[in-house]
Amino acid sequence: MSATRKRSQRETLLYYWNEGIRNVQELYAKTNIPIRTIRDNVKKLKKKGTIAHARNNGRPKKITADISRMLCQYIRHNSSISVRTMVTKLAKKGIVVSYSTISRHLAKIGYKNSFPRKVPMLTESHKQARVEWARKHLNDNWRRTFFSDETAFQLFRNTIKVWYKGKRPVRHIPKDRTKLKAWGGFWSGGKSSLFCFKETMNAEFYVGILREHIPEVKAMLGNRFRWQQDNDPKHTSRLAMGFLQKNVPEIIDWPSCSPDLNPLENIWSIVKRNVESRMPKNLGQLEQFMSEEWNAIPKSLLEKLVGSMRQRCELVIKENGETISY
Repeated sequence: MSATRKRSQRETLLYYWNEGIRNVQELYAKTNIPIRTIRDNVKKLKKKGTIAHARNNGRPKKITADISRMLCQYIRHNSSISVRTMVTKLAKKGIVVSYSTISRHLAKIGYKNSFPRKVPMLTESHKQARVEWARKHLNDNWRRTFFSDETAFQLFRNTIKVWYKGKRPVRHIPKDRTKLKAWGGFWSGGKSSLFCFKETMNAEFYVGILREHIPEVKAMLGNRFRWQQDNDPKHTSRLAMGFLQKNVPEIIDWPSCSPDLNPLENIWSIVKRNVESRMPKNLGQLEQFMSEEWNAIPKSLLEKLVGSMRQRCELVIKENGETISY
């Protein structure tokens, strides 16, 4: 029974009780409230003069305000402390609390336990350059910018949590997990095809990719677009820059250590998660799933990510060049 209904029943019984109706059968006839409920409340009225809900009549809380303060102190002194260690520390003080009780309490007061988010190590010069870049490009029209990058997909990743009952699921992971690399790019209106490879990329190999895919980009965008790439030495080599300067209309400058500014990183993250959820068993399946998930990225997402560039610039300026959550 809901708390609202119980409260309504108490209020109804109290009304008739104050009207002088004290007999259980008469109260039942007036209210149609279950006999047992009426009897329990009449007993309370006779004994205490009230049927208000008694406070603090449940089981005492295991974690008092003092214990809660101790737990918070443990975390402030060592943010990587485990719940098991907290249990041990409390036990030494004569306080017995279970792991699950502590975990629930910490979650209730706002604590979360996860791996720290990995971000690039930014120097002051990096931060200053990021702010200057963001101010310079704050009002850019990004719709005809082609964002490009490469990444690595690993066979037999194990980064997706699963629900289960009973015994914890097992996934067999080989010691040597083969990687397959990929290069791709997109703009607000579409994507390039995904280029998969196992070779180590150097400047010559990168130029080979450009030679194959720039015609594809021009077919989508014509001769009015900007080429984006990060400052990887392969990208900024004399060979690669010479080729790009001859074959693309414009190359946008890019701040170092700034994957958070490249919306393509968001697409890589989605594709990797979707590929892993399909659990490829060999390199052939891995490459197939990579291409399928890349092709499945909808145009609406591309437009949304390109549309986020102004906000990314604003956040970099607001945070004085620090890494932003994107």
